Amino acid sequence: MELRHLRYFVAVAEAENVSRAALKLHVSQPALSRQIRDLEDELGFLLLERSAKSVRLTEAGRTFLSESRAVLQRADDAVDAARAIASGGGEIHVGYAPSPTVRILPPTLRAFQKEFPGVRVRLHDLSTEEMLAELRNGKLHLAVMVYPTRAMLRGMHFEELARESMCVAVPPKHPFARLESVTVEQVAQQPLVAFTRKDYPEYHEYLNALFAKVKAKPRIAEEHDSAASLIAAVEAGCGVALAPQSLTCSTGPRLKLVPLTPSPEPLIIGAVWQEKGLTRAAEGFLKAAREVGSA
Repeated sequence: MELRHLRYFVAVAEAENVSRAALKLHVSQPALSRQIRDLEDELGFLLLERSAKSVRLTEAGRTFLSESRAVLQRADDAVDAARAIASGGGEIHVGYAPSPTVRILPPTLRAFQKEFPGVRVRLHDLSTEEMLAELRNGKLHLAVMVYPTRAMLRGMHFEELARESMCVAVPPKHPFARLESVTVEQVAQQPLVAFTRKDYPEYHEYLNALFAKVKAKPRIAEEHDSAASLIAAVEAGCGVALAPQSLTCSTGPRLKLVPLTPSPEPLIIGAVWQEKGLTRAAEGFLKAAREVGSA
């Protein structure tokens, strides 16, 4: 079965007449009739009921018509999208985690738009789990995120782009706000506001590894699924939060980020994509992100 068979069938079904469909398609009536018969033979059932002057869809034919239209539309969309990319247009879908990527993403977008002015970048603010799921189902071309666990990266490629120092985020009037730095032991005595374990399992792995060094467990008071709600909770005095230094770009004076001593392992920020490869535009976006990360 080829796409032309579907196009011929749709034309005949819509015209309800083989002769009119043949004129529209610029093919001979006998050739068109033969193509429809070949299609029916391959399917193993009739699509059309024929009379001397017209044709009528069978029940199976009505279902097949709807599906054929969808297949042809999808094929046309694929051609249009590929043609747009080949000519320097189109769009790519990029997932991102707002807080840790706030330093790298804006300059990456600026650099990319200079090289690909005709390509639109659609950004999707998603959790780690959501980004990986969208990458696997093809809805995202690329994602910029904190390095996830090895198990989560199955079938994916990760490339490091930058590193972020971890700090303690506290309200301006918190006792920690007057200190130049705090220890993990001091943080262990405080209630923590954290990201949700379900959406950010790598964040909780980081917390567990950090507190294990001082033989303590993080005292998680609340979990939040976004940086905005986490910031609001810390500002409200619900607890302190361990967050990348780049969070200051989002908080302004609402919170103070105090360095940890000794400095823990930094967060690794990188790009993730399917191992099967990237489109030309997505490769251009990755190239821009590499240059920004290495600057």
